[in-house]
Amino acid sequence: MGKKEGKKAPKKKVPKELAVINADNCTGCEACLEVCPVDAIEMRTLDGIAVKGNGQWCEIDLERCVGCVVCVHIPQKKTNPYELTVCPWDAIEMVPTEQVHEVVAQIGGPPGYIHDNWDRLVGTAHQLATLRVESM
Repeated sequence: MGKKEGKKAPKKKVPKELAVINADNCTGCEACLEVCPVDAIEMRTLDGIAVKGNGQWCEIDLERCVGCVVCVHIPQKKTNPYELTVCPWDAIEMVPTEQVHEVVAQIGGPPGYIHDNWDRLVGTAHQLATLRVESM
């Protein structure tokens, strides 16, 4: 039985860390969007109109993020001294799930974006933080 379109399958376990994109540093280049194995990264635009690198940014859907770090760097063998970073603007960080709501509340973006999307962004992050603490 497949999952219904538009519905997100619940996570089996809340990850230790979640990826957060700083909207003020993101240029919307889509490098992270291309590598995410669970399609947890979405493009956001200002007023629905954007030109690549101007008025658009990527955002992590925290409910889908599995904390795999592939959007930050491509995992290499431990013996390899080189790290292949994905985001050329250093806009993505892995945040302990217990603290993710604090970081998401400061991701930036257009004026009023956080305020207008508080429940979806910070509310969801807080719920995941609570679930993580309860599961420890």
